[in-house]
Amino acid sequence: MNSARTASQPPNPEDASRNLTSISPFFIVKDLQASIAYYVDRLGFQLDFQGPAGDPFYGRVSRDDIGIMLKAILPDVLPRPNRTRHEWARWDAYIYTLNPDVLFDEFRQRGASFVKELSFIDDGLWGFEVTDADGYVLAFFCLGNGGK
Repeated sequence: MNSARTASQPPNPEDASRNLTSISPFFIVKDLQASIAYYVDRLGFQLDFQGPAGDPFYGRVSRDDIGIMLKAILPDVLPRPNRTRHEWARWDAYIYTLNPDVLFDEFRQRGASFVKELSFIDDGLWGFEVTDADGYVLAFFCLGNGGK
């Protein structure tokens, strides 16, 4: 930020367009430990944190440059994946990947649950879809056909 800028001067659009670096969807989960285990064991994520100590109800998992926040609210506040609200809104998160083919093979070996296997999952999107322990659908894709 330019400290010489006054409140009456508008922000530089170029500065604003380079300010965002990542996003972490926030999923309500039924069982925090089961959800963390799925992301770590089946999708190769790492546990960044969980808390509070002694009785954790929220946490964050990540892999490469993406992260997902997980939170168990109350027993009667259950996960609501998009597809449960409308059938064509099937993705809860879509994640651009440089090589979906390699990731698909890894996830298959880890025992991930696939909604759609490696294919054109949508117009021009080469990749696949998995569901997590709470039914959220994550699409992993690249534009085009992944070098095929």
